[in-house]
Amino acid sequence: MSTVSSVKMAGTARVGVTPARVLRSEWHKFWTLRSTWITLSTASVLILGTGLVMAIGHEPAGGGLGEVGDPVVLTLIGVQFGQILLPVLGVLFSAGEYSTGMIRASLCAVPRRLPVLWAKAAVFAAVALAVSSVTVLATFLLAQLFLSDTDMAASLTDPGIAGAVAGTAVALTLFGVLGLGLGALIRSVPGAIGAFFAGAVILPEVLSAVPSSAVQDAVAYFPARAGESLGAVQQHDGALSDGPALLVLCLWALMALLAAGRLLKRRDV
Repeated sequence: MSTVSSVKMAGTARVGVTPARVLRSEWHKFWTLRSTWITLSTASVLILGTGLVMAIGHEPAGGGLGEVGDPVVLTLIGVQFGQILLPVLGVLFSAGEYSTGMIRASLCAVPRRLPVLWAKAAVFAAVALAVSSVTVLATFLLAQLFLSDTDMAASLTDPGIAGAVAGTAVALTLFGVLGLGLGALIRSVPGAIGAFFAGAVILPEVLSAVPSSAVQDAVAYFPARAGESLGAVQQHDGALSDGPALLVLCLWALMALLAAGRLLKRRDV
């Protein structure tokens, strides 16, 4: 009997829920979604293509397509597409499970619930950061091949350039994590996408038209404006510096995840 009991206990230990197994499960789920491949590839192509178009069409002193005075902003202006697509992918990865009903199986397998959310966020952030980093770096370097003899010529070794390129990739990643958190919080794909665009994209533009210095100061702390600050070499008046901008984006993403985690613990599926 003792031998049988030992075998059963060993089998139970082997099939137990561990962080590594939860991460592996979420990793497989993430890559089995067609939307993952489509969204990531589309975002990369649009960022790269837009950057090359801007570089090829640029003429010194603002005579062509490039009227932006920042070489990183000019070549990576296509990240605006990524700021739309990555949050949508984050929403699909989290809220999509509620629309298909798969979330019930996930939470039955992981009764403590919260490890599922943290594993989703970790998997998504790792992939988004890797893809964003490769995409923005390749875009900047290729675009500079066409800008080498212009006023927008720049090198990664120039002051502030590498930080702005890296900041762009980090901002894209945090935008996506924010979308994932909203998806887990609202549990509806259309609702979470609508909430993201209304709060993170549209509202800052509306508030920026309000003739109030206090409102203008507050707008700088919205995700879209913080992301712009993090990915620029030349900062506009009233924009956040790199450190505060990074902190703001991290806090937005973290607040969405914490709110989603609290709801996940308190509410039934």
